[in-house]
Amino acid sequence: MQDFILITGGAGFIGANFVLRWMQTKTAPVINLDKLTYAGNLQNLASISGDAKHIFVKEDINDRSVVGRLFERYQPNAVIHFAAESHVDRSIHGPADFVQTNINGTFTLLEETRAYWSSLNTDERKRFRFVHVSTDEVYGSLNAGDPAFTEEHKYRPNSPYSASKAASDHLVRAYHHTYGLPTIITNCSNNYGPYQFPEKLIPLMLLNAINGKPLPVYGDGKNVRDWLYVEDHCDALMLVLEKGRVGETYNIGGWNERTNLDVVNAVCSILDESRPSGKPHNSLIEFVKDRPGHDRRYAIDATKIANELGWKPKETFETGIRRTVEWYLNNEQWVKGVLSGEYHNWISLQYVRK
Repeated sequence: MQDFILITGGAGFIGANFVLRWMQTKTAPVINLDKLTYAGNLQNLASISGDAKHIFVKEDINDRSVVGRLFERYQPNAVIHFAAESHVDRSIHGPADFVQTNINGTFTLLEETRAYWSSLNTDERKRFRFVHVSTDEVYGSLNAGDPAFTEEHKYRPNSPYSASKAASDHLVRAYHHTYGLPTIITNCSNNYGPYQFPEKLIPLMLLNAINGKPLPVYGDGKNVRDWLYVEDHCDALMLVLEKGRVGETYNIGGWNERTNLDVVNAVCSILDESRPSGKPHNSLIEFVKDRPGHDRRYAIDATKIANELGWKPKETFETGIRRTVEWYLNNEQWVKGVLSGEYHNWISLQYVRK
């Protein structure tokens, strides 16, 4: 029987990068289940269009009959669960979608996975894995000087988004401890790189700067995040799938803490070299009203995955941000395709100037 892997949310930013990385390096075919919401984009996967090893299914993980049929038909030996609403600002304006996808969707997927896994023979059950991709935001906020988040850090989510992801983490953990489902949870820091939807910080600032538009920075710009290049994250997930211990959690971070203002200035500096406009691009920075409950600092301690699985990021922030800027500059058609009216309406709503 041919091996298959089921990936949820594989047309989104991280999911699509993972699918592309998988197709480059692995032989097992991919079943890619994605609802194609605003951030899901089949153009992310254009380079593998027509490849028989990539089976795309446009459906919702909340539809149990669809998920059940996929298990029955393809009998995958692993699930990588990316599908999630992931933008904090959107969760503040409309939390219901986050509860529906991140909590109810994960529950539905777990139930169908458990039913399928229970039907397998002993060897197949031992081989099966369910990897749940989560976020460092479930841990809450750190103060300057606090040690970085380890896997033992208490959950203290502060936004509807992070609360919904924390709930999904708890469900996954419970299905392992209650039913024996072979799950692994990963909590990653802020990803960046190719194919990221341009409501997130780096592509938003990059595209606005190219077009001479204001660069809206929340508050004082000193909120700190740990930045992880998306291909490094994908490589870590493949190692977790292959070698990770069942029932464990692995934090995946880039060891690259930067303030939001540092990140914006780095983007502007690269653009000053490659797309000079007569004045520094950072002259476009405008500080806007901070979002409600904006966490001050996230930082990931990725020691466990380094010691157990031998993973560490290949990209520094300096190399990763340069690769990212160059990708957007070289892929203008992709950019045009995602800059829809719906996106412009969202930006107008979200970034109200002081």
